[in-house]
Order: sequence, then C-alpha cells, then structure tokens
Amino acid sequence: MTVTQAVPIVKRAQRVGNDNRWAVLVLLCLSLLLITVDATVLHIAVPALTAALEPSAVQLLWIIDVYSLIVAPLLILFGTLGDRYGRKRLVLTGFVIFGVASALASAATTPAMLIAARALLGVGGAMIMPATLSIIRQVFTDRRERAVALGVWSAVAAGGAAVGPLVGGVLVGWWWGAVFLINVPILLVLLPAAARLLPESRERGGRRWDALSAALSVFGILALAFGLKEAGSGGLMPFGAALLVFSAGVALLVWFVRRQSRLAAPLLDVGLFRRREFTTGVAGVLLGVFALVGLQLMLAQYLQLVLGDSPLQAAVRMLPLVVSAISGGLAAAHILPRIGMRATMSGGLALVALSLSPTLTWGVEGHPVMLALCFVGIGFGVQVALLAASDTIMSACPESRAGGAAAIEETAYELGAGLGVAVLGTITTLAYSPALPAVPGVPEGGMDQARQSLAGAAHVADQVGGDAGRELLGAARWAFVNALHTTVVVSVVLLSLTALAVATLLRRD
Repeated sequence: MTVTQAVPIVKRAQRVGNDNRWAVLVLLCLSLLLITVDATVLHIAVPALTAALEPSAVQLLWIIDVYSLIVAPLLILFGTLGDRYGRKRLVLTGFVIFGVASALASAATTPAMLIAARALLGVGGAMIMPATLSIIRQVFTDRRERAVALGVWSAVAAGGAAVGPLVGGVLVGWWWGAVFLINVPILLVLLPAAARLLPESRERGGRRWDALSAALSVFGILALAFGLKEAGSGGLMPFGAALLVFSAGVALLVWFVRRQSRLAAPLLDVGLFRRREFTTGVAGVLLGVFALVGLQLMLAQYLQLVLGDSPLQAAVRMLPLVVSAISGGLAAAHILPRIGMRATMSGGLALVALSLSPTLTWGVEGHPVMLALCFVGIGFGVQVALLAASDTIMSACPESRAGGAAAIEETAYELGAGLGVAVLGTITTLAYSPALPAVPGVPEGGMDQARQSLAGAAHVADQVGGDAGRELLGAARWAFVNALHTTVVVSVVLLSLTALAVATLLRRD
C-alpha cells in the first residue's frame, strides 16, 4: 500500500476515534488505571510479601521500585515511536506484555523472579502510557472538551496511585500474588475493545527516527535513577561506583540534549524547556508525585506495622486519600481557569506540605479524624497541582509532537514515583536502622534482619515470640516512627520550596 492510499484510511480511523471520543477516553483511563495502580499496589502488601519471599531490605525496595524505574527511561522512546509508527499498535503490544508479566509476577517464588517480572511490567506500561495522553490530544480537538478529558485523565493518574494500596489491601488478604493476577482478566477485556475503538495515528511526513537519540535518553535516565538509588541504599555497588553511574547518566543526558538541538528533526523538542511554564510544569509533576508515592509507601507500613491495622483496614483508612485525589482532579478543571496556573500549582503543593505538618507536632494515631484530614489534604493538593502542570505541558506542543510531550510529563511522573520510593525509603531506612538497639533474647542474625526494615522486624518478632519478640516489635515501631518523622520533614521542606519557586517563577495568568 502506498502512502497516498494509506492517508484516507488513517483519516477514516481518526474520524471514527473522534465520534467515539468519550468511549475512547474511558478505555484510555482504564488502561492508565492499571499502570498507575501497579506503581503502588504493593505498598499494603509489604508485610505479606516479606513473610512469603523473605527479601532483604534492598531487595524489597527493588521489588517496589523497579517498575517505576524501568517505565521512566522508556517513556520518551515509546512516546516518539508511537508518534512515528502508530500509537494504537504500541498500545496493543503493551497490553500483551503487561498481561504476560502480570502472570509471571503472580507465580514468582523468589525475590529475584519478582524483580524481573516487575521490570517486564514496566516495559509494557511504558508502551501504553504515552499513548493515553497523546490520543486524548488527537481525539479531543475542542479545547474545552480536552480540558475536561485531561481533568479526568489526571484524576485517574493520581487516583490510580492512591487506589493502589486499597486494591492491594483487598486482594492481599486472599494471596499476595492476586495483586498481579487480577490484571490478566481485565486485559483480556481491554485488548479487543482497544483494537476496535482506538484510532490509528501515524506521522504524515517522512521524518527519520533517530536511534542514537533514543538510546541516549533510555540509558541516560536509567543510569541517573539507578545511580541515585544505589548511592542511597548501597545495595548492589559501593557509594563511589554509584556516583560514577549517576555522573555517566548526567553526561549521556547532556549529550542527548545537545544532539537534539542540532538535529533538523529531533526525537524530543528540547526547545519546549525554554518556556518557563513548561519547565515548571514538569518540575511540579516530578516533585508532586515524588512526595505522594514515597510517603504512601511509608504510611501504608505505619498503619499496618505500627498501628496494627490489617491490610484491608489500612486500605480503608487511606480511602480519604483516594477520594480526595479523584475529586481534586475533577475540581481542578474548574479551579484552573478561575485562579490561573501559578495559584493552582503553588497552592496545591503548599496544601500538601500543610497537610503533612500535623504528623510532626503530635501523634496522629490517637486522632483518626486528623489523620483522615491529612490524607484529604495530601490527595487533593497533589492532584490540583498535577492537573495545572498537565494542561500546560499538553497545550505547549502541536498534535504531531503530542507523544513526545506526553512522554516528558509521564517520564517526570514515573521518575518522581521511582525516586520517591528510592529516596524517601532510603532516608527512612538510614534513620531507622541505627535507632533500633539490640534486644535481649534476640540473636544477632535476627537483629541484623530486624534493622533492615520494620516488616523484617515484625517477621523476626513473630519467630522469636514471647517477651523478647514483643520488646523487639515495640522498639522497632518506635524507631520507625522516629525515622518516618525525618522523612516527613524532608518532604515538607521540599514541597514548600517547590511551591515557593512556582509562585516566584511563573508569571501571573
């Protein structure tokens, strides 16, 4: 088939996609929900997972974190491939890989097997995610309708991250592998629906796809994230080697940016970053998700292992975070046009910092209403800020480059999620381990395992039993709460500085 013959077919497919645009939106949001839920679904499952597979602290962080750290560097690659060769084809392939990886993850019997399956999940997720935004840009040509669609998309993105622990809490009571296996029947429904509903989208020009640029972006982001994570946790390599990997990642990304500025048809329009609004929006996404996902992991463990909630009780206790995140996404579409991007984004980030502050001054465990209000503020504030950033990013580029712009935003989203777990998890571990003293009656090997994580301490305490086990669990809980306060301080300072920077750098709308 010639290009001349193919153009009418693509036009007809796009027209069908526009006619079914709301059905397409539902399909895309369900696809996005699967991907974002998987980023946080294991947070509630940590105690059950630790008891079943007995991972070390470093292995546990990799099990949780490898998904986001694989997704992040591949988003630009698959976003631009979708622009070049067709987004629908990439989405359908991503569904197949995601389903296979979900089945493999549910059957894992060792930490290494689960880490590998989670990495494959990341590959499938990276194929799907950029298309969810760029197809919205394609089928919603009216700006007002697109704002509503983006509001729904943004609510699902943050709501999925928030609802992950709830899904995990419901499923883990049956079996921890169910948090992955549930994806398979859902994908069996989504796959034929996507094949029928999604419009085809191919670039009309003969722009050359630059493989070297794609490789630089993938390995640069991967080395950057991996080096930063290893510098904090020190799990696979010494600190000096981790810094070298981090530096190599920076060098590859500098090479990537310089190459893009010289190419006539760049893989990624780095010129978008010259716009202050675009750059600030990307930073807002990165830091907002950093705080949300990283703290969610810590709070899920706090509810189960400190307050003694069951997985389902902990998930229900976090329900206000889910509801407020979804309502924040829907409300932000109305707030943004009235008060402008600067006030929306900076106000949302400031609300998150304010909502975290009560946990530093007095124990919220004795005040369930206060804890619920904190969750409401965190979910609503993050989501309002994310929508303001998303609308700006997607409005700053032509439709033909929507996949690249979507990939930038989603790279910031996944990188923020991965680094949030890595950095905040590492800070918590570094503060927790030295704060846990030796407990009489607990062997040295047991204390080493207990100092790796609170979940590990609970496992050892259950094995030791008696007064020694109870004393170990009490000391571990105190050490974890102390470490969690340190993590919250870092998050509050970071969010406050980001809110101040947004209010200072952005022009008033």
